[in-house]
Amino acid sequence: MAAFPSVSAARTRPRPILLLVLAASVVAVAVLARGARAQLSAGFYSASCPTVHGAVRQVMSQAVLNDTRTGAAILRLFFHDCFVNGCDASLLLDDTATTPGEKSSGPNAGGSTFGFDVIDNIKTQVEAACPGIVSCADILALAARDSVNLLGGPSWAVPLGRRDATAPDPDGARTLPGPDLDLAALVSAFAAKGLTSRDLAALSGAHTVGMARCVQFRTHVYCDANVSPAFASQQRQLCPASGGDASLAPLDPLTPNEFDNGYYRNLMSGAGLLRSDQELFNNGAVDSLVRLYSANPAAFSADFAASMINLGNVSPLTGASGEIRLDCRKVNS
Repeated sequence: MAAFPSVSAARTRPRPILLLVLAASVVAVAVLARGARAQLSAGFYSASCPTVHGAVRQVMSQAVLNDTRTGAAILRLFFHDCFVNGCDASLLLDDTATTPGEKSSGPNAGGSTFGFDVIDNIKTQVEAACPGIVSCADILALAARDSVNLLGGPSWAVPLGRRDATAPDPDGARTLPGPDLDLAALVSAFAAKGLTSRDLAALSGAHTVGMARCVQFRTHVYCDANVSPAFASQQRQLCPASGGDASLAPLDPLTPNEFDNGYYRNLMSGAGLLRSDQELFNNGAVDSLVRLYSANPAAFSADFAASMINLGNVSPLTGASGEIRLDCRKVNS
């Protein structure tokens, strides 16, 4: 991550040329986003593979029934895929002898991302019905939607028509937003993908399910002043000051397997597990959204669904770009 300017530098009056460059950048991001929306369609496979939705739902239903953590895992895969060069299934590619993949790079390393076998199972089912038609990127987008819905969250019409990347980007994976970022860095990371502060606040609600490792939240519960003392004490029992890096804690301890608005209620009581979580309610610009979502589950569900569509529109490969992978773990030969 690039360093942020000091307070004095931030107050320096921008030069007119810089304002023009920034404005041009914002326009470019907006044009790219509109282009993505124009090329993706919820009915993309209505003629070529009408059974794809049912196939994805069937496999996901069984996977979540077997292990509720699978839903959170698939949602995490979608986030981590889309934040590196867009939603192109590059994350799903295995390392090879000559090409390192994204699975072992940055925050993805050490087994922190899993659920790849579930995507493989879906791909097998879809290929049997519609060979060479549906991309792995679209399968992941549908699986993420169904993960949320199966855990009690909203559903939405997923725009489809993405194609798959032909190479991973392990260097890009190292720049994924981390758990220790402050609000300014989070806003900047999302803006770089054409996403707003509202998208940031809504999409962070995905942390109402899933787990985090001790190494990801140790500094927050031991050192930060904006943590509830009772919550910090509880987490320190799970996460020692040294050692135990892989010990797990639920991101939402009250309803860890339900996709609800409990995450925002936790933030308002100083019980955000990650520093980047609690930054959303820390006398900052998105405090009002945290209050809204904590009091109004319907508002959270609506905004989360809309923001997932926005995330899915980040730089997709369409048309003749990329390929339709036959095996999500490797490029076509």
